[in-house]
Amino acid sequence: MIASLPHQAAPPDEPQRPPETPGHKARRRALTLLIIVLLIGVPAGYLVISAAQSRDSGKDKESKYSATGLTEGWPSKVQRRLYQVPVPHPADRIAYYETNNWKTSRLYVQFRTNSAGLDGFLAGMGVNRDDLKKNDISVSTRDQKITGWRFTGPGAWSGLTHTQKNPAPTQDVVVNTADPNYPMIYVVSRTVP
Repeated sequence: MIASLPHQAAPPDEPQRPPETPGHKARRRALTLLIIVLLIGVPAGYLVISAAQSRDSGKDKESKYSATGLTEGWPSKVQRRLYQVPVPHPADRIAYYETNNWKTSRLYVQFRTNSAGLDGFLAGMGVNRDDLKKNDISVSTRDQKITGWRFTGPGAWSGLTHTQKNPAPTQDVVVNTADPNYPMIYVVSRTVP
């Protein structure tokens, strides 16, 4: 049987602590609880807020990319560079729509510009007005349905297909020069990954 050791007193150079009072014990426990809450509660609250913001951001992106049809405004610089759609300045009535799948990515863009803007746009693609063919609606029926474009109204319609070697995009362009000073341009640029 093991004998219990006698209780040893504190070394002589260490002062004796008085017994802990109930008030002091309560304050120490409250401080310990506060520290635990801060160490666990604050990071947990941050995670909840972060998750909610991330979910909301995902919903915004989902609604943006699940929308069908054109969105008013300029396509981003990255989109314009990637799809090689040099929207000129000045331009108005600008709208765009991008679709992506495992086979093909497409950027649909429409805008109105002036005569010099049309020339600049075509030159930026590496073509010119002589490449436009009268009454050539180069945008497919499928792409017209996606965008809601109808090329049946009044106008002098012309178009072209600018085919390039992969990975450069191929562009279908339709131009309405009913008002030769302010032509309306419709572009479908597609890339194959």
